[in-house]
Amino acid sequence: MRIEFPGRTVVVLGAARGIGSAIVAEFLAAGAAVWACDIAAAALDALDPRVERRAVDVTDESAVAAFIRAAEARTGAVDVLVHVAGGVRGKPRQPIEDVSTRDWLDIYEANVMGAVNAVRAAVPGMKRAKSGRIVIIASPAGMNVSLTGIQSYASAKAAQLGLMRQLAHELGQFGIGVNAVAPGFMPTSPDYERQWAGYGEAGQKALIERNPMRRLGRPEEIAYAVMFLASPYAGFINGQVLPVTGGPTV
Repeated sequence: MRIEFPGRTVVVLGAARGIGSAIVAEFLAAGAAVWACDIAAAALDALDPRVERRAVDVTDESAVAAFIRAAEARTGAVDVLVHVAGGVRGKPRQPIEDVSTRDWLDIYEANVMGAVNAVRAAVPGMKRAKSGRIVIIASPAGMNVSLTGIQSYASAKAAQLGLMRQLAHELGQFGIGVNAVAPGFMPTSPDYERQWAGYGEAGQKALIERNPMRRLGRPEEIAYAVMFLASPYAGFINGQVLPVTGGPTV
């Protein structure tokens, strides 16, 4: 099985670090024309110079739409849309009674409305092309509880899965597949590096030992799952979440 994307336009939102940058690199290596955006503008400079890069806040609907339009101007439509942006947005774990509305919405807007903004902008072109693949980077937190302990993050990740399923139902008739990948924990961004450090040596060891494969995942392993779901090999897979976690834990 060879998964390649020559002549395809791939847009990755939340592309500057970790999982996002690995997705960019793997699609680029597979021949795609990759457009990458992130709110962390300086971090985008580390990406391959062949990647089209823009500083974009995914909660800004007009900025996301302009970014998608720029990508479409080259080829007519986005072939693959990957929403990675979100995370915990630097928010700390707090008792629910201490969580402010603004802190709650900051996480929800990036994870859920960021995906909505991207999909709304890209879908018209996909409909015209009668094809497209949308992949949302979700989390096991949306299917269980969150290791972060952050209520709005768990809620937002559950909402992403509901959004994914509903979009799959709506858009399948237009040749557009919508799926999600749920990565296991990996310390690949400042927020998750702090979380990892907070476990201490004993907590880190316990987390790894609970995993059936006795290790953490790697960003490129998430990228491979995304590429499979974006490929013709997954042409009849729609509305599904693929956990990439090393296996079930107890």
